[in-house]
Amino acid sequence: MRHRTVGDVMSSAVVGVQRGTLFKEIVQVLHEHDVTAVPVLDGRGRPVGVVSEADLLRKPSGRAAGTGLPPSPREDPSERAKVEATTAEGLMTSPAVCARPGWSVVEAAGVMERHRVKRLPVVDDAGRLVGIVSRRDLLTVFLRRDRAITEEIVEEVLVRTMGQRPSAVSVHTQHGQVVLSGSVDRRSAVDDLVRLCLGVDGVVSVDHRLAYDSDDTVVR
Repeated sequence: MRHRTVGDVMSSAVVGVQRGTLFKEIVQVLHEHDVTAVPVLDGRGRPVGVVSEADLLRKPSGRAAGTGLPPSPREDPSERAKVEATTAEGLMTSPAVCARPGWSVVEAAGVMERHRVKRLPVVDDAGRLVGIVSRRDLLTVFLRRDRAITEEIVEEVLVRTMGQRPSAVSVHTQHGQVVLSGSVDRRSAVDDLVRLCLGVDGVVSVDHRLAYDSDDTVVR
């Protein structure tokens, strides 16, 4: 089975800014390109951080909270530095959490979840920026047609990987929800088949009504 990769779904038309790019210039870039964040690049085109709308909004929110008095001892110095920063280097969140074009959609989604980010710069083997992938890009796998999902399950999962007879199992897919019915040769094959079907791009859920010819899970 071939899973869609980050390289398949990412946007390669990506804009970056330099460490010295000024606050208002960053705002202009976000506005002109209709994006919510932009990678900050070093002199070799490698991402060193990301400036998002949230990073930029620290400035007005920090000013609104200010009273003109000295900072509170409890105030995080790094947060105060971001409020006072005027260039991308001071405003950015770093280091940049990046993806590779060959990653699967599942891998990229896991990294986004762990780091609580909405997008990942995509870099080549030399660490240079080649694209950016967002949560929305990853969700495009679920736009896959039901017929294509069914065909992959029958041809790639059932026959080629599992070695089962295609006539023995009926596969019905609707809105990405897969229902398996029929019979397989071994009880252990039921769990294997369900697990592999869940790994097919575009599958939302798998329900089965499968029987089996022999129980190979019983220890004799």
